[in-house]
Amino acid sequence: MATFLKKYWFFGGIVLAVLGGFGFRGLHGWLREYEILTIGIFLAFFITGLTLDTSHLSMAFLQLKAPLAAMISSLIFIPLLSWFLARFVFPLEYVLGVCIIATAPVTVVSGTVMTALGRGNIPLSLFICVLGNFVGVFTIPFSLKLLVEAGGHVNLPVLRMLSSLVITVLVPIALGKLAQSPLKAFRSRYRQAFSVFQQCIVLLIIFNAVAGSGTNIRAAGASLPLLLSFIIFLHSLILAMNFGISKIIGLDRPSTTAFTIHTSQKTLAVSYLVWSGYFASQYPLALIPGIVYHLTQMIMDTFVAERFRKLSQPA
Repeated sequence: MATFLKKYWFFGGIVLAVLGGFGFRGLHGWLREYEILTIGIFLAFFITGLTLDTSHLSMAFLQLKAPLAAMISSLIFIPLLSWFLARFVFPLEYVLGVCIIATAPVTVVSGTVMTALGRGNIPLSLFICVLGNFVGVFTIPFSLKLLVEAGGHVNLPVLRMLSSLVITVLVPIALGKLAQSPLKAFRSRYRQAFSVFQQCIVLLIIFNAVAGSGTNIRAAGASLPLLLSFIIFLHSLILAMNFGISKIIGLDRPSTTAFTIHTSQKTLAVSYLVWSGYFASQYPLALIPGIVYHLTQMIMDTFVAERFRKLSQPA
C-alpha cells in the first residue's frame, strides 16, 4: 500500500486539491493577497534551471531535425489542431482555455521522466524541453492573439504578455542555471525533494483555480464529461501525430520515444500565468481545459511510456 501511495500520490493530490478548492474557498484570497502562488511558481522555474542538466545537449544539437520538428509540432501544429477542433464543440470560454494550454511550451519535469520510463533519448528530451520553453515564451502572445481573435472578440496586450512571461519564466530559469555551480552539492542532495515541490505547485495551481471559480465550475458541471472526452481524444490525436512525425523524419526508437512523449506534453504553470494575468476575471473557466489536459497527459503518457519500454526490451 505504501509503495502504491508513493508512486501515485500526485493523482490523489489532484483529487484533494479539487475537493479542497470547493471546501476552503477563502484561501483563494489569502493566496492572492500574499502572492504565495506567484512566489511558488518563481521558485519552481528557478528549480528547473538549477536541476536542468545540459551537459549532453550537444549530442541532440547535432541532429537538429528532431528539435526543429518538435518546435513546429508543439508551437504550430498542436495549437492549430486544438483550436480547429475546439471551436466546433465549445463556447468561446472553453475554446480560449484549450488555446491557452495548446500554445504553452512543453513540460519540464514530467516529459523527461516519462521519456526515461520509456527508455527514450534523454538528451533529445532535454533539448526539446529547453528549446521549447525558450521559444514558447516568445510565441505564446502572438499565437494566442491569432487564435482567439479569429474565434471571438478577445483583445490581447501582446507586448505586455511577452515581457511578463520573460520575467516570470525565463529569468528564474536563467538564475537557477547560474546557481548550479555554487549549489552543486545542494541540488544533488535534494533533487527528489525539488521534484516533489514542483508537483506541489501544480496542485496549488489546481486548488487556487477551483477555489477562485468554484461557483462557476459547479454551474459548468454538466459540460465537464464532454470536456474530458474531448481532451482525451485531442491528446490521443497529438500523440499519434507526433509518433507519425518521428517516423517521417526517420528517428530511431529511443528518439521516437522522446519525441512522441515530450512534444505532446504541455506545462500548466505557464498556462496559469497567462490565464491569471489576462483572462481570470472575464473567463474564470478558461483554466479548466488546461487542468484536464495536464491530468490526462500524466495518466495517458504513463501507459504510453510503459508501452515504449516494453518495445525496447528484446523478444
